[in-house]
Amino acid sequence: MHAVQITDLTLQLGETEALTDINCCIREGQFLAILGPNGAGKSSLLKVILGLFKPSSGRVQIFERSPHEVPHQWIGYVPQVKTFDRSFPAIVLELVVTGLRGTWMRRISASERQTALAALQMVGASHLAERTIGSLSGGELQRIYLARSFARRPKIVLLDEPATGIDQMGESDFYSVLQKYHRDTGSTIIMVTHDLEMASRHAGAAMLLNRRLISYGPTGETLCEECLKKAYETPLPIVDVRREKHA
Repeated sequence: MHAVQITDLTLQLGETEALTDINCCIREGQFLAILGPNGAGKSSLLKVILGLFKPSSGRVQIFERSPHEVPHQWIGYVPQVKTFDRSFPAIVLELVVTGLRGTWMRRISASERQTALAALQMVGASHLAERTIGSLSGGELQRIYLARSFARRPKIVLLDEPATGIDQMGESDFYSVLQKYHRDTGSTIIMVTHDLEMASRHAGAAMLLNRRLISYGPTGETLCEECLKKAYETPLPIVDVRREKHA
């Protein structure tokens, strides 16, 4: 089954055509990396899939439903820019529970607490459960948002530049956690990234965008020199994509 099917998608944002005539099918259980230059429409595509942006033409279906018909627990999302006010007097556990409810709560039930703690354990952050949000580093906050997205055990996890604010060692650990979740649950992972090496190492498939779809398919085929030049309009260093993939 296709997790996401995109048909003749065009997105106009003000005077800019952010996406033009995008057609692709993302199969269930795929780990997909979306790459392209700044302004290529990568984050916009995620927001269309989430139902945050309405296509100017064409359509997106998630498990054969429109984005607004999909149960909220099917989708996990880790945004690039965290708009959360870190001065708000809340603790990590409460933020993770909002991934279950979709809103803040006055009281956390025993079952919600257990589920949130299990999600924190999955990302190696159980020790942060009672910490205030404002006391977290950028890397810790990113990990908590990942736990928040895992809490509902979604069928699809969408991530927008998830390694932002994480040091090199933390980044490697972050991707190991993400890959383990993908392996254990069989969920579909769709991730926007600028990191060609990360995409070649962890993703089984890649998509190159520059407002139009440049290339889409197995990572080794998509991240070829010709496709990269076309997407970025300048030669880029080619990473070794022959190593074992985790589809």
